[in-house]
Amino acid sequence: MTGSCSELDVICIGRSSVDLYGTQVGGRLEDMTSFDKYIGGSPTNIAVGAARLGLNAALITRVGDEHMGRFIKEQLTREGVDISHLITDPDRLTALVLLGIRNSEQFPLIFVRENCADMALHKDEIDPAFIASAKAVVVTGTHFSTPQVAAASTYAMQLARGAGRKVVFDIDYRPNLWALGGHGDGEDRFRESAFVTAHLTQILPLCDLIVGTEEEWHIAGGSTDTLTALRTARQHSDAIFVCKRGAMGCVVFEAGIQDWDSGISAPVRAIEVYNVLGAGDGFMAGFLRGWLRDEGVETAALYANTCGALAVSRHGCAPSYPSYPELRHLIDNGSDQFALRKDPALNQLHWSTLRRTRHHQLFAFAFDHRHQFDRLAEQTGRDKAAIGRFKALAYQAAMAVAGDQDGVGILVDDEQGQQALHQSADSGLWTGRPVEASGVYPLALNIGPDIGTHLAEWPVTQTVKLLLPYRMDDPADRRADADQLLARVYDACRTAGRELLVEIITSHSGQPVAPDQIPAIMAHIYSRGLYPDWWKLEPVDGAAFWQQCGDLVRAHDCYAQGIIVLGKQMPAAQLSSVFAAAKSDPMVKGFAIGRTIFWGPAEDWFAHRIDDNTAIDQMAAGFAGLIEAWQAACPDNR
Repeated sequence: MTGSCSELDVICIGRSSVDLYGTQVGGRLEDMTSFDKYIGGSPTNIAVGAARLGLNAALITRVGDEHMGRFIKEQLTREGVDISHLITDPDRLTALVLLGIRNSEQFPLIFVRENCADMALHKDEIDPAFIASAKAVVVTGTHFSTPQVAAASTYAMQLARGAGRKVVFDIDYRPNLWALGGHGDGEDRFRESAFVTAHLTQILPLCDLIVGTEEEWHIAGGSTDTLTALRTARQHSDAIFVCKRGAMGCVVFEAGIQDWDSGISAPVRAIEVYNVLGAGDGFMAGFLRGWLRDEGVETAALYANTCGALAVSRHGCAPSYPSYPELRHLIDNGSDQFALRKDPALNQLHWSTLRRTRHHQLFAFAFDHRHQFDRLAEQTGRDKAAIGRFKALAYQAAMAVAGDQDGVGILVDDEQGQQALHQSADSGLWTGRPVEASGVYPLALNIGPDIGTHLAEWPVTQTVKLLLPYRMDDPADRRADADQLLARVYDACRTAGRELLVEIITSHSGQPVAPDQIPAIMAHIYSRGLYPDWWKLEPVDGAAFWQQCGDLVRAHDCYAQGIIVLGKQMPAAQLSSVFAAAKSDPMVKGFAIGRTIFWGPAEDWFAHRIDDNTAIDQMAAGFAGLIEAWQAACPDNR
């Protein structure tokens, strides 16, 4: 391994696991029947939290050579964490943790860590050049519990000190990970142990910053009186001490410790405690953001407390940590919610700033049309199965184009295009999937009545697409029904963690496109507290229109994915002019076009005039040609 070329802010070393969180809150872990899957492990959580706050973070650990290990690596990459020194272990499994939320005080958990991958980390796998590339190294308590990982962590600390870097120690005391208690004692936060205290005492002199709860300072300082423990620890270390005190916030000690007033107190406001698990890791990430950016310990403590408050308010560990814009919003604006997880502004910022994937451009081949294919099959005497076979060819055409182009996607349904939809899961293509009934006005869905349950079965990589036939001059009762249905779909998407694309169609029922109404419809949707991730708009040839729509999105949701252009079977030459107008605003990211690409080949294929390969080639050429037209279009800024 070789060192990183650019300086990192922090390298975290140690535990990495997959957390399986029970989704039923308020019951026994024994009775939980479904679980959400997140990445976990204290240093892994800290790395994610730090990256979300804008720090350049890396992780040194081991994961198994299996699905859970790949999940951790992929998620860390999405979070922006450097995994260049993360090791895939061919012999051991990735650690697992099963967790539940019983009430505000009980959080049962089971560690499944026997001979797990991260506990096989070896000293020889710590690269001196990589350690020297970071401002600070974070080590955590569990990775001092056995000789091999203790040697690796200690070596990293020594390398950091030798390179003039900072060493941070999160005490992270879990008694049963030190073999103090059985498998059922994962929730236990403290057991006295002279052995552990003596072991930690050897670590303290190597540190510049040490963070722990009162119970964790008890084990580090060998006393169940917190101040006594802190004073004892001070005899061994000149580091900055941070004592986390739960609802009382934290106290930072930079020098001698007489009483609590000897430190800098950073209180927190009263909030609902929904889930304490992982809150300390979020706290550490917040403190690191302030400390490593030289903003002072008071600001670092404020960041830490705010991150911890958001973490205890949400489900999961790493997924609950804020982005920096979200953190600043809470600090600058506060919240009138006792339960922060119910604050709409915070939830919107959390969602929009921490997307699974950020798309800077999108070129989607849309073949989710259904009633059009039904008519074509009927006209040519083909059976329904032929529609699915043709959509599989369309998918192959998209894949042929994707090989040479970033940002390629598809829009495909699961009624006729199920084969293509399932194949797309491994493709890396952006994939949109409709929920509206095809060719129906007024708006109706092809799923339900429980939309959320249905969406929970979808792969998380699929975007929900809703075609919304809507005009401001539609009858009031129809607009009200569409508003209510859109709100239900939106709420279900957020609950299920799926992005939403809203396609506005003003030309329904034989009416012409109404460019002047589209911004008004978008503003109306925003006014109802709904924030689509994507907007798909009719092809209007006018730069002012696209700039107005872009301004509207930026004003309400500057972190939206963006706007894309639909085709409406417009000829490619005419679309080139629309593309130039649309590109005048940077919020417009591309297009989602279907019949312009597939209709001619479809007519010939269904009529047996061309074979499969010809259909694929023609659709691929048409799709690639539109992408070339988009890229060649010069923004029309008239």
